[in-house]
Amino acid sequence: MSESSTGNPEVYQQVVAVIAKVLGTAQDAIKPESNFVNDLGADSLDRVTLVMALEDTFKQQIPEEDLEQLTTVNSTVAYIEKHFLAKSQP
Repeated sequence: MSESSTGNPEVYQQVVAVIAKVLGTAQDAIKPESNFVNDLGADSLDRVTLVMALEDTFKQQIPEEDLEQLTTVNSTVAYIEKHFLAKSQP
C-alpha cells in the first residue's frame, strides 16, 4: 500500500480504509494523489457519504465551508492532521 506524502501513516491508512468502504474501491487502487471524482469516480452523494464516514471515524465535524478542500486522499489526510489531530495534542 502506498504511503501518504503527509506525516501520519496511521491517519492515511484510516482514510484509505474509509474511502475503500464508502466507494467500494480496493485499498491498493487508492493512491495518495487520487482525486475522489476524477480518479475514484465519486459523485456528489458519494462525497457527502465519505465526509460523514470520516466524521464518524475521527469523531470530529468537518464544516461545510471546508468540504471543497477535500478533493484528494492527501488533501483529506492533511486536513485531518491539521484540524483534528492538532486539537487533541496539548
